[in-house]
Amino acid sequence: MPAFAISSCTVDDGPALGHLNVSAFWTDPTWVLIWRGKTVDYVALQAARRMPRNLLTDAAKRRHQKAVDISSGAVVGYARWILPETGTEAAAGESPDGLWPEARVSAVSKEREDEAEVEFADADWSFDHALDELDEPIMEMKTRIMKGKDYLLLDHLAVHPDYRRQGIGTMLVESGIREAKTIGLDVFVLGMKAGLGVYKRVGFKLLDKIIQDDSAYGGKGEYGAYFLVKEYEER
Repeated sequence: MPAFAISSCTVDDGPALGHLNVSAFWTDPTWVLIWRGKTVDYVALQAARRMPRNLLTDAAKRRHQKAVDISSGAVVGYARWILPETGTEAAAGESPDGLWPEARVSAVSKEREDEAEVEFADADWSFDHALDELDEPIMEMKTRIMKGKDYLLLDHLAVHPDYRRQGIGTMLVESGIREAKTIGLDVFVLGMKAGLGVYKRVGFKLLDKIIQDDSAYGGKGEYGAYFLVKEYEER
């Protein structure tokens, strides 16, 4: 029996996913820099308040998956995918709204939506934007690479630090790759160094990379961004 299962997310998963995401990214020394003066527990609480609304945002294009520890029921991994603006030839011109319904977050009542909006607005998500200038060339290259072609974008991948090296990231990524094959799309990801092993293991090719010196901001001197694609293979 497998130790972990991949399934869709609901709005009620929001708090657990918020805590998971912050725990995962707190192991990235550059990401921690933007939260000067704040603890991991404090930031995780704010993320937990914001996540239900994030799960409901742009539901036509965004797809969400979680990895669950079967024995405990704990949410230990998360992936967010973004479909292209238009449908694909393989999907017979179907709009993004109708693609991959299994990973779409179910709609909730207007009252629940309003609650999510209030929690989102009340959360403290103020952070140091000094590193934004390092992100500018990264976003420019991402836009340039993706321009003119439809991709299934792996927009976010997180695995709880206590559960790493158990195949969870690979399971989440492979799930999206299978769906991409079904609808005839290449998969694109802007990855960090920590995820390169997963991406290369499942067949992603490195298109380009940008390595910048972040030591002036208190970092360790290597702020890396890696642009990778998993090409669609005809079956």
